[in-house]
Amino acid sequence: MIEKLKSLYNQYQEVIAYLFWGVLTTAVNILIFSGLHLFTGMNYMINNFIAWVVSVLFAYLTNKAFVFHSPSKSLVSDLKEMTSFFGGRVATLVIEWILLWIGISLMHQNQILVKIFENVVVIILNYFWSKWAVFKNSTNKTTKNQPR
Repeated sequence: MIEKLKSLYNQYQEVIAYLFWGVLTTAVNILIFSGLHLFTGMNYMINNFIAWVVSVLFAYLTNKAFVFHSPSKSLVSDLKEMTSFFGGRVATLVIEWILLWIGISLMHQNQILVKIFENVVVIILNYFWSKWAVFKNSTNKTTKNQPR
């Protein structure tokens, strides 16, 4: 049984790490959004943007170090990687805004519940962007060296 669990962990290690750090990133995002919502009079879109900036920076650092194990080769390559990461996140930010606008402004739903829903959608999209576009070279090296 333990060997089977180890085998499953090795097979899905990247997804498990991404989900773990994704949950923490989502928590950072939602906590900042909620704190701004509760303690400021700012518009929900402004709250969302501030929460987004902080959580995307957190996500980049944790994905680079703990999920895709992307080594720092040079400042230029790190900046390219970071630019690609943030570029993908800008695309999903637009999706976030659309979902927030539909859920809050058009459907008049609870802001926090809509925020949680859109985060689930975004985390799935962000995983595939990170895996296939941002950290693709690191991912291939990592999975080739993992025991099966």
